[in-house]
Amino acid sequence: MKFEGLPREMIAMRASQEIKDGDYVNLGIGIPTLISNWIEGKDIMLQSEIGMMKTGPLAFGDDVDQDLINASCQPVTQLPGTSYFDIFQSFSMIRGGYMDVIVMGALQVNGRGDYAGWSNPARGLDMVGNIGGSMDLCAGARKLFITMEHVTRDGQAKIVNELSYPATTKGKVKMVFTDLAVLEVTPQGLVLKEVYPGLTVEDIQSVTEPRLIVSPDLKEIEL
Repeated sequence: MKFEGLPREMIAMRASQEIKDGDYVNLGIGIPTLISNWIEGKDIMLQSEIGMMKTGPLAFGDDVDQDLINASCQPVTQLPGTSYFDIFQSFSMIRGGYMDVIVMGALQVNGRGDYAGWSNPARGLDMVGNIGGSMDLCAGARKLFITMEHVTRDGQAKIVNELSYPATTKGKVKMVFTDLAVLEVTPQGLVLKEVYPGLTVEDIQSVTEPRLIVSPDLKEIEL
């Protein structure tokens, strides 16, 4: 089953609200990169693992510089105080645990905070993918957020009891932001904190495999 939910840009906007002034943040490929468009007015240090600190929003038109890119190879802008360094220093920051927040896209997430995001074997051997720097990013993250659509294009659950794709990391995910809901990973299980306006708890549960714990403060997603 599929429900009409938030567009990808709005998923990114909602996730950006959990990033605080002073945070050092790395954004993964896909929906996470859109978060850079929602940081205006905040003192947030966006780090690109290719060697750029304090990247700004995505660049368009005359602002495009082919040497200034994010992890998705999308052009980005500079902000006052932007600095550059080699990839050795970049991954020293990542592996050293200096990133306050890592935001990644995902193919699957489970209720224990495991997630799969680098390989979809169903696509065949020619499109298996590679893990890249995602394992390092997740291992070093102080907080790991996931942004993704709640279900696949054919309506299959992406929030599952057990991963069927190769794991990127285990037990690290703290929050999941989808087009239908906001969930928190806790020792007791997945807590449903927010739902898309007009949807019910039953709607979200119908497209989520793990049994959800409903927050006593459950509310609609505010945009």
